[in-house]
Amino acid sequence: MMERKTHLDSTAMALMVVLCAAWGLQQVAIKVANAGISPVLQASLRSLGAAVLVWAWSAARGIRLFGRDGTLGPGLLCAALFAGEFAFIYWGLSYTSASRGVVFLYTAPFMVALGAHLFLPGERLRPLQWLGLACAFAGILAAFGESLGLPTKSQLRGDGMLFLGAVLWAATTLLIKGSRLARISPAKTLFYQLAGSALVLPFVSLALGEPGIVAATPLVLASLAYQTVLVAFASYLAWFWLVVHYPAGRLSAFSFLTPLFGVLAGALLLSERVSSALAAALVLVVLGIWLVNRPPR
Repeated sequence: MMERKTHLDSTAMALMVVLCAAWGLQQVAIKVANAGISPVLQASLRSLGAAVLVWAWSAARGIRLFGRDGTLGPGLLCAALFAGEFAFIYWGLSYTSASRGVVFLYTAPFMVALGAHLFLPGERLRPLQWLGLACAFAGILAAFGESLGLPTKSQLRGDGMLFLGAVLWAATTLLIKGSRLARISPAKTLFYQLAGSALVLPFVSLALGEPGIVAATPLVLASLAYQTVLVAFASYLAWFWLVVHYPAGRLSAFSFLTPLFGVLAGALLLSERVSSALAAALVLVVLGIWLVNRPPR
C-alpha cells in the first residue's frame, strides 16, 4: 500500500486536472443523454454498468469485494450518501437552473476542508489555504453568479436540494478518508457506492414520475457509455485512490475546475454561449488552487 502523502505531488495534480476535465465533459454527456433517458434513471443505469465493470476488473486483479473486513457498515452508509447525493442533484435541477445549481453544489470543497480540519489529523488548512478556496469559489461566482438573484419558490427548493447534494458529496469524501474504507481497495469502496445507488435510484426515478427510456439513439447510448465507462468506473476509481493517499482538502480544491471544463465542453460540442467572464473565472480558480497547494515557507 502506498505511503500517504501530506501534499499533492505532480502526479496527483496532473491526474486531478484530467479527472476534472472528464467530469466537465460528463455535463455535456448528461445533457445529450437526457434527450433519450430520464436523468435519475440515467444515473442508475450508469451506476449499474460501472458496478459490473468494477466487479470484472476486481476479479481479474484478484481483489475480493465480498470478504469480511469490517467495512460493511461504513460501506452501506457510503452507498446511501452517494445515492442521496445524485438523487438531490438530479431532483434539484428540475426546480432550479444549472448555473444556480453549480454555485450551491460547489460549496462542497469548503465542507470537505472544514471536516478535514475538525476530524482528520494532519489535514488542517492554513489561513492562506482557506483564502485559496475562497478565491477559487469567487471564480465560480464570476462564471455563474449572474444567474443569482432573489429566487422563486421553485428555485429556492431546487437550490436547497443542490446544497444538500453538496453536503452529501462532502460527507462521502470525509467518510472514506476517516473510516475503515481508507484501508481497503478503492475498488471495493467504489463498488459499495455503485451497487447501492444502482439499487436505490430506480425507486427515486419512479417516485419522481420519470418517463424512463424514450429514445435509445446511438448518440444517447454513446453518451451513457461515456458516463459509465470513463466517469463512473475509471475516473471514480482514480478519485477514490487519490482520496485515500492524499489530503482531501487539497484535492477538493481542484474540483472547482470541473464546471469551467463543462462550460468549455458545452461551447465546443454543443455550440453553447460562453460568458466573457470565463477567462477571469479560470484565473481565479487556478490562483485559488495554487494557494491551497502552495507549500509553506
